[in-house]
Amino acid sequence: MTNPEPANPAPFLTLHTAFVLVTAVLIGCAVGVLSRLGGTHPALAVLAGLGAAGGAVPVLRSLIR
Repeated sequence: MTNPEPANPAPFLTLHTAFVLVTAVLIGCAVGVLSRLGGTHPALAVLAGLGAAGGAVPVLRSLIR
């Protein structure tokens, strides 16, 4: 026999977590594009975007409650 699924399963991500992650990705993309337009090598622009996205997560998490 199979176990029935719960009637109301918990969401995979909360709305808060999804909003913080999407906003961090957008910030990282903006920093990467601006870095590339500023004349930085593409690999360095990607690293700048990743660093900005990673740094934005704890800040956004504390700002958005």
